[in-house]
Amino acid sequence: MPAHPSFAGIQACVFDAYGTLFDVHSAVAQCRGMFPDPDAQADKTSDMWRTKQLQYTWLRGLQNRHAEFWQVTGDALDFSLESVLGNLGPAGLRDALMDSYLTLHAYPEVLGVLKSLKERGLKTAILSNGSPMMLEKVCETSGVGALMDAVLSVEEVGIYKPHPSVYQLAVDRLGVHADHISFQSSNAWDATAASAFGFKVAWCNRFGQARERLPGEPNAEIKSLAELPPLLGD
Repeated sequence: MPAHPSFAGIQACVFDAYGTLFDVHSAVAQCRGMFPDPDAQADKTSDMWRTKQLQYTWLRGLQNRHAEFWQVTGDALDFSLESVLGNLGPAGLRDALMDSYLTLHAYPEVLGVLKSLKERGLKTAILSNGSPMMLEKVCETSGVGALMDAVLSVEEVGIYKPHPSVYQLAVDRLGVHADHISFQSSNAWDATAASAFGFKVAWCNRFGQARERLPGEPNAEIKSLAELPPLLGD
């Protein structure tokens, strides 16, 4: 099968980490039984945690007050727990949730897709807001790290996505021109920003999001990373 026209000549596949390779909601899922009222509190906390985590990256960028993603993740968790539970919850809950963020589960198709890409001779990389420590831990526990040529953190430039300097990291590190890089993200805002930068983009719309009204347009929309190899052709 020939490649999708937009993805002909791709030399490298670069992936967002959180929500794309790794299920961010698996953090709360691992600790669900520790919530006083899991059915009423766990999912609500998880959704708010993720939303606030992203908001804090953007707000810190606008304020020029960068902090590592580990701190941002903890601050977002504190806000979410206090909002949902009225406090930080039972003893040990906060620490358990933070620890679980280092052992997020990879989505079921991820390892197989990465192995397929490596067998084709394509370069692979992660490009993430995550701090180096966070990425090292989750890549090790999931097995994803062994299938990556590079794991790139925004800490190298000191600002979060969607700043263009973050996407430039992949070009510089992999030595591949932007239009020969396929970028995959489940976050619609990340997918559009990467497209505006110059990547070919497969938006992995796992959550049925509406398209963003922002500069950039993904070249393809997929529901799972399992749909990526066919885009690249045989």
